[in-house]
Amino acid sequence: MASANTSWSEENLSCTICLDVFDSPVTTPCGHNFCSTCINNFWEEKLEYKCPLCNELFHTRPDLRVNTLLSEVVDRFGTPVRVEEEPCVEPGEVPCDVCTGTQLKAVKSCLVCLISYCQTHLEPHQRVTVLKKHPLVEPMDRLEDRMCKKHDRILELFCKKEQVCVCLLCTVTDHKSHPVVPLKEEYEVKTAQLGKIEAEVPQRIQERKLKIKEVKDTVELSKKDADKEIAEARQALTALIGCVEKCLNDFNQMVKERLKSTEKQAEDLIKELEQEVVDMTKRMSTVKQLLHTEDHLHFLKAFRSLKDPPRNRMWSTVNVRPPSYEGELGKSLQQLEETLDIEMKMLRSCDELKRVQKHKSNGGPYSAISLAGLAAVISP
Repeated sequence: MASANTSWSEENLSCTICLDVFDSPVTTPCGHNFCSTCINNFWEEKLEYKCPLCNELFHTRPDLRVNTLLSEVVDRFGTPVRVEEEPCVEPGEVPCDVCTGTQLKAVKSCLVCLISYCQTHLEPHQRVTVLKKHPLVEPMDRLEDRMCKKHDRILELFCKKEQVCVCLLCTVTDHKSHPVVPLKEEYEVKTAQLGKIEAEVPQRIQERKLKIKEVKDTVELSKKDADKEIAEARQALTALIGCVEKCLNDFNQMVKERLKSTEKQAEDLIKELEQEVVDMTKRMSTVKQLLHTEDHLHFLKAFRSLKDPPRNRMWSTVNVRPPSYEGELGKSLQQLEETLDIEMKMLRSCDELKRVQKHKSNGGPYSAISLAGLAAVISP
């Protein structure tokens, strides 16, 4: 019988998941050994069951058996493998998918295993020949999203027709005859497109900023024009109101003057009549006294003065006529209408002048049209 070489090293007795000496080692159907706790925890966190070492996929969760021989070897020759402490994962960093206790920060992600490894658990990929062929990239989260959901293959191609990432099997099934390229090639194309967009965006931003300024300037100019129009309208309408008020005041003054003249006439007549009444009352008194006197001489002297009555006005022909206002309101309104007509003609002339000036200035601000003196021009 040939003698066997029974030389063992720590690497032969170490679990490739925890990198520590095997603890209750179990064997997968593909022949690789792991700590019972390590491999079970590893599969608990995954949606599929595959070997962490060779990446062989199992359709159902394997029924693991304890490797008795390896357990005896570990008990007899095994020595703890010390692992240098590494920093724990910080918020925003990708955690190691293999760590079973405190998760450490991942330093690389394997595109074949679809697992992120800390520096300790990355060691097999740097040592084992088969694992050295696996492409490693900077730590990435949710590596399962890189697998084709239909074929369980890595997404490594890009369908240019449907603009989606596909696996190799997709090119012979759903995307057969579709133009496909490697992800890197499409990445370079899209990167060039983004570079062009990046160069165009500042110019578009500047164009929009200029447009914003243009709109703001337009609003500011509109405010100034509005204030100017309000001021001119206030001036014109104030002049019109002044004309209306003057028309009303003149009409009121005319009516009052005619009424005052009538009142003065009536007052003078009343005074004259009252004086005649006083005179007649005195004459009547004198007459009564003479009628009762028996002095013949006195009676005859007094009778001479009473014989001829004083010459008074013929009041039957005297009348106080009330003032007439007929047609006066119509005259005032006609005069006001003429005034308003003059005002409207002036306003139309001003508006026409504004349009001409605005046209000449090609949209620029037009000169102010003064309406000063308008009330004086249109006043009757």
